Amino acid sequence: MSDTATKPNHAAGHRERLRDRFKKAGVDGVQDYELLELILFRAIPRKDVKPLAKDLIARFGGFPQVLAAPIELLTEVKGVSENVAQELKIIQAAAIKLSQARVLKRPVITSWNDLLAYCRASMADEKTELFRILFLDKKNILIADEVQQRGTVDHTPVYPREVVKRALELGASAIILVHNHPSGDPTPSRNDVEMTNQIVKAASALNIRVHDHLVIGHDKHASFKTLGLL
Repeated sequence: MSDTATKPNHAAGHRERLRDRFKKAGVDGVQDYELLELILFRAIPRKDVKPLAKDLIARFGGFPQVLAAPIELLTEVKGVSENVAQELKIIQAAAIKLSQARVLKRPVITSWNDLLAYCRASMADEKTELFRILFLDKKNILIADEVQQRGTVDHTPVYPREVVKRALELGASAIILVHNHPSGDPTPSRNDVEMTNQIVKAASALNIRVHDHLVIGHDKHASFKTLGLL
């Protein structure tokens, strides 16, 4: 029998073995590129996707970075069609929704680690700055989460008046500011500190408390409250 004829059987056997290992051991039983393979199986039904999974990990730096990569960059990788890229973005959206569900309508104080995990999942690998606001009620329950502005690689325009206006519209008693640094370094900049102080001043005039300002990097975050900046 020729090599060409045996390849489909080999690929099918590999898929079944990998699925079985994942079924028995879960995410701890597979490597990042293998988890990516499991996703690619759905989008590319009859092909060995291991090389593609490894290429994607090498190109973007890791499993989360692959999911967070823009479609236009994903499709630059040989073997990634528009449909494959869309499949990856669907998985990313599902992961963000799952993280969000763990914090929405829950007291922030008792779900702080989940809150940080959600912020990292939704922002850590963005290529441009996003500025979002988490709105809390009198019991510190998260009632809304909104991206207020989208900026450039190193700057996001933020307008304190609009922040406070939106908090009043939602009936929020407190807010948490969150933005990312695409550079990966979450150290607050001078502009970050000045902008935060302006928002705190505008919010306090209307009895709205700013609990914290979180800056999300690639693998870590900075908290204005922990740093003594609030």
